[in-house]
Amino acid sequence: MPLNRRSPALLAALALVGAVAACTSTAAGDPIGTPATLAPAAAQSDPPPPPAVAPRNNLKLALDKGRQSAGTVVAGVEDAVYNYAPAVMVEGGKVRTWWCSQMGSAQPNGDDILYSEGPSADGPFSTARAVLSGSGGSFDAMHTCDPSLIKIGDTYYMYYTGASRDNHANGSAVGVASSKDGLSWNRENGGRSIVVPAGDTLRDNTYGAGQQSAIYLDGWVYLMFTDTTGLASHPNGAGQYVLRSRDPLFSKGVEALGEKGFTPVPSTTTPRTRSVVEAFSSDWMWIEAASAFAIAHSTDDGTTITFWNKDFTRHPFEPVLIPGPWKEGPGLLRTPQGHAPVDTGEPCDRVQFDVLRATGVSGSAPTGIAHFGLDATGLKGCTTTEEAKALDGFAMPSPVRTTDMVVSGKIMRVERRSVAEKFARGVLGSRPKIADSLKIAAEVPAGAPAAVAPDGVVGLVLGDKLWVVGPPAVATLNSSPMNPVTAEQWARYQRLPDPALR
Repeated sequence: MPLNRRSPALLAALALVGAVAACTSTAAGDPIGTPATLAPAAAQSDPPPPPAVAPRNNLKLALDKGRQSAGTVVAGVEDAVYNYAPAVMVEGGKVRTWWCSQMGSAQPNGDDILYSEGPSADGPFSTARAVLSGSGGSFDAMHTCDPSLIKIGDTYYMYYTGASRDNHANGSAVGVASSKDGLSWNRENGGRSIVVPAGDTLRDNTYGAGQQSAIYLDGWVYLMFTDTTGLASHPNGAGQYVLRSRDPLFSKGVEALGEKGFTPVPSTTTPRTRSVVEAFSSDWMWIEAASAFAIAHSTDDGTTITFWNKDFTRHPFEPVLIPGPWKEGPGLLRTPQGHAPVDTGEPCDRVQFDVLRATGVSGSAPTGIAHFGLDATGLKGCTTTEEAKALDGFAMPSPVRTTDMVVSGKIMRVERRSVAEKFARGVLGSRPKIADSLKIAAEVPAGAPAAVAPDGVVGLVLGDKLWVVGPPAVATLNSSPMNPVTAEQWARYQRLPDPALR
């Protein structure tokens, strides 16, 4: 909701430093080395399991490549006075952003969620348009704000804060809408909210529940949100709680993060007993290479990133600060699943933190969304087969003088480097140790025969399996003779992992 409608206690709390004490020294979710579980290729012996490694515990990251836009990068049009609380997604070579504003042409007269897109976090961004406004009835009759988006399959889910009126007295609640393009939205759950204030403790701050951020991970939707009535919130209402469910609507199978980890709860209003960071309006993302959550929240000098391991039992890294001015919570640049973009040069050791955040005030409302960012190195990542997912699509030297490419968690051993480079999102100069623990799906020798489907799609025939590579140019690079096959023959081939990763 707009700051001019929030209580003074909430406004003052926005400058608090998130403070969460380090937890126990034993963490079930830390990387300790697990055997690979992928099926072996024919005539291939099992690779060795990853070596055991010490859990990451408050490692200090090195920072470089600090960056900042020259000024405002996205803003509303018409009579939009305020612009804040962006959700930022990198998808299809574009940066897409949704944020909270208010445009008189978008009725009813209340907060609206606007949309714009551009080639990078610095823009230039397209002219803003309203994509979700108050419903005129239900919990979000007047206001829709604080968007957070994930994409599951071909469907986008937007989690947003709704309120039926200005002076709502703990009336803010979380709703969800779905879309196939991120522009045209349908309210889910019958237009009803999915998370409301728990009412554990009523405080002077009467904001309620909202300011949510979602991540899609291992089939679960993780939802972090503010609840000023939560039991574990600061007396000013600051606190971030976490629910998860395999149902994007959180209508069943809900688990809440408590002192003993995630436990099933009968509803999303179960008492909120544990906050992961003392803050308002936070965003977060999952760092695959390091098995870590990164929570971005506003502190005195900018945006602080606080880290948790997967089970919320340890801080794997010391906090990181993205300095600079701010007037409202940040939005992290994330993948459609809410994950950190993988660095194409150092996927196991470097992570990029880019945020959009309001930097100024118009009247009493935040505006002037600008881009800030930096890189952090020293992750010491890719130590388990799970973390090796960050290597998907990367080519690297192999121990037998060929080029190995990771495809869907398996190794494709390609004789000709030029063929691997055709698909690779990056070519590494050295081989991460974890690669030796991945199963070899197939070897791709030069001159392997190619099958050509009736529609012209080409696949390399490797034993009784087919590696669909798409254009004929790949077969040419591999010096593969091309043989037309019937649709029935093409369909009979067992498929190897799809290499079309770029």
